[in-house]
This record gives sequence, structure tokens and C-alpha cells, in this order.
Amino acid sequence: MSPAELAWGQVHLLMIDDDRLILSTVSQGLTQAGYRVSTAESVAQAEELLSAGQRPHLVLLDLHLPDDEGLSLADSLRDLDNLPFVVFSAYSDARTVERATSAGALGYLVKPLDVPQMVPAIKAALMRSHELRDLRCTGAQLQTALDLERDISVAVGITMVEHRLSRDLAFKRLRATARSQRRKLAEVAAELIRSFDVIHQI
Repeated sequence: MSPAELAWGQVHLLMIDDDRLILSTVSQGLTQAGYRVSTAESVAQAEELLSAGQRPHLVLLDLHLPDDEGLSLADSLRDLDNLPFVVFSAYSDARTVERATSAGALGYLVKPLDVPQMVPAIKAALMRSHELRDLRCTGAQLQTALDLERDISVAVGITMVEHRLSRDLAFKRLRATARSQRRKLAEVAAELIRSFDVIHQI
């Protein structure tokens, strides 16, 4: 979600707490603040919503659900669903905050929850989530570029050996092949590497 898309009416929150009164009052307050809010009273109910295809922009998670299920769900949100989340708890000791941070929480709220104080934390978490997603995309693009560059270098090396050419002439030959076939240089390079591997496996 980009900053331009962070208009409140477009933000979907999923709030998870086993305390029905807190769930009801806070979700109502967040709805009045302009958010679209889904609620779950347990990890099982939350997972059911996610399995059904719901993809909230941010999850608000009670860290101290029964049997440490809050931490278990936090791990799942981070590793499987790749969903950003903020945790809340009645405790604010260093150990609890460290557990939340280690789990990947983008924010930490202390009960009793106050909606006017929650809104800035929610907006900050959404912005941070957007920044992290941009970083992941940039990292993936860089890795792809590095992989393509490596394939081209390897293909040039193969061409040098097979045709006894200098690096410059081998590169020009590879580039000429790509142009004549109207294909990308990286595609021709990858194909040459595959063919070389097949031949030398026989």
C-alpha cells in the first residue's frame, strides 16, 4: 500500500483479542475513525479468515492469547502470510517488548487501548510496512540483475573457450546472436549455459 493509498476508508484492519468487550469497543472506535475492521476472538478464527482470502493491510494482535498462540500467530503472519502487524498487551516490561520486536511487530500498544492514541501508531506501522515492502522489491530486483549479469559473464567465458576468442570478441559474438534472433542477451546467455551443461553431462 502506497502513501497515497493510506486514506482511512481504504485501510482494512484485522483485530485479534480473546476479550470480547475490548474487541467490540476498540473495533467500533476504529470503525468510527474511518477504518474497515474485521475481528477474531482466537487464532483459529483469525486463521480461518486469512484462509478464506482476507488480506488486511495491518493486523492488531493481542500478544498474550492463551497457550502463547499470539506469538505463534505472529510468526505465521511474518513468515507465511507476509502480513504486517502491531501487537498489544497489558504488559510493557522490557522482556515482553523484546518478544514482540523479535517476532517482527511494527508497533507495540499497551492496554487499556485508547483509539485516538492507536491511530498514529497504526498510520506509522502502515508507512513502515510500505517502506519494508519497497526494500524487499528493490532487493529482489537487484538480485535478478546480478543473476542476469552473472549468466552473461559465464556465457561469454564459454564462448571464449569454445571459439578461442578474446573477451571483447566473445561478448560481441553473443550480442550479435541475440540481435539476429531478436532476443534479450540474458536469454541467449542462459540458453548457452544450459546447452553447455547438457553437453558436458553426457
